[in-house]
Amino acid sequence: MKLSAIYLTVFVILSLLVIVLFDNYVMPKYVRMHTGKYMVNVIDKKLKYAMKVLDDEGYRSLVSDTLFSGSYEPETIVDQYPAPNTRVKKGRTIRLKISQPEKMVPIPDLIGRSLRSAELALSQVGLEVDTVYKEYNSDVPSGNVTWQYPKGGDMLNKGMGLHLTISLGVPPNFFQVPNLFGLSKKKAVADLERLGFELGKVFYRQNEDLIPYTVLDQSVPAETVLEKPIKIDLTVSVLDMQDIFNQMIDQ
Repeated sequence: MKLSAIYLTVFVILSLLVIVLFDNYVMPKYVRMHTGKYMVNVIDKKLKYAMKVLDDEGYRSLVSDTLFSGSYEPETIVDQYPAPNTRVKKGRTIRLKISQPEKMVPIPDLIGRSLRSAELALSQVGLEVDTVYKEYNSDVPSGNVTWQYPKGGDMLNKGMGLHLTISLGVPPNFFQVPNLFGLSKKKAVADLERLGFELGKVFYRQNEDLIPYTVLDQSVPAETVLEKPIKIDLTVSVLDMQDIFNQMIDQ
């Protein structure tokens, strides 16, 4: 009976020794526990310098992601994986996220477009509307863009916004005289009537450089604002004044 107890005790002690040896020597060697060293921190470092540091430490480096931002200098490390201060084996590839300048996109020309159309055009290139102003404007239909900043064709960082001015149409109870210079007589008359004015007298001036019946002058300067519509006299071009005299005689 005593011999059995001794055997049991020896067996238990040997089992414990085996477990201790396995946990402290066999398993660590198998999984290479405590190999490698703590990962260096290259965040906020320039890419060229960071890659050299990692190479000196025995690691490989790879740029795996890019952050487009104006908050960092170009090619600055903004993140790394594995993270700093974690144990990493030599030879492992360290993935780096670097910064690059914000992408710039061309600004579309929005003058004359509706506000909704302008918003869609900006969205398609990665821009947006920042501020919307409103003003009375007789030359642009109500709801359409009369002014933008920055102007169409300029370059702007993606994600930025534009300032727009939207027309409220003709001022209430006021009439603004349109600019008729260079229009045909027919188009000038149509514009006058559309804005509530009437055609006054028509004068003719010989001019061989312009298409006949082109408006050369108007009795009230363009953009004059009036409280009520009046008759506007026009001076139009003709090739030969004799044609006008013949028309008058025929009448």
